[in-house]
Amino acid sequence: MERVRKPEWLKINIGANERYTETKRIVESHCLHTICSSGRCPNMGECWGKGTATFMIGGDICTRSCKFCNTLTGKPLPLDPGEPAHVAESVSLMKLSHAVVTSVDRDDLPDLGAAHWAKTIREIRRQNPETTIEVLIPDFQGRRELVEQVIEAQPDIISHNMETVRRISPLVRSAARYDTSLEVLHQIAESGITTKSGIMVGLGETPQEVEELMDDLRRIGCHILTIGQYLQPSHKHYPVAEYITPAQFAAYKKTGLDKGFTQVESAPLVRSSYHAEKQILAMKKR
Repeated sequence: MERVRKPEWLKINIGANERYTETKRIVESHCLHTICSSGRCPNMGECWGKGTATFMIGGDICTRSCKFCNTLTGKPLPLDPGEPAHVAESVSLMKLSHAVVTSVDRDDLPDLGAAHWAKTIREIRRQNPETTIEVLIPDFQGRRELVEQVIEAQPDIISHNMETVRRISPLVRSAARYDTSLEVLHQIAESGITTKSGIMVGLGETPQEVEELMDDLRRIGCHILTIGQYLQPSHKHYPVAEYITPAQFAAYKKTGLDKGFTQVESAPLVRSSYHAEKQILAMKKR
């Protein structure tokens, strides 16, 4: 298959400043994992330059092998019991007003990492009572009692990514299921916690399929949606079908807001936690 050429609007300036250097130092000195580097996020320069980073707990090896993801796949190491405290300390050192945490999938653990998640959220809250907390969680295989552990820890926003439209989901997600993800988000929304999801476009989906996904999310009560361009991490990953134009991203944003999402971030370089600190501010103003 002939590779689709990357358009001008996807070219970024990495850049670096003192805040970037300090963020990098804190992450490395605490032996922390971030999805920023593991996922080769195109916004790492911008976010780290503002002192924001998305912490990745549970190690850096995932038990799943999704065709869009650059995170390492294999047999993970045992959980680090000191990780919740290290993450909380780093939030304090970075002086974060809003902390974002995600994780690899830990299908190897009896509770799939749920207790570790809850401990991390509570430790961040204990050390940083003024900091708002957003978590991007796995599906926990749809086990409601495990999702409930995260809900009971009371983060301010719980996000779980749909990743793509229903038709393409089984082609690129190694274990997660479209309807399971919807059920997880429904459980979160029913708890009263602000609910968020994200998708990639450029995998071959149609605008109609994206709108159907939006309808599914609104039906179960999802509040916030992020939409960004899929970028193929390597030649081994799922190929990019097309690069979506900025005009189409703007159209998706308008459609999403018209359908009732309180916030929609939709642009080529948008990722799940991009501008998360602005989203929490907007949420507080409502």
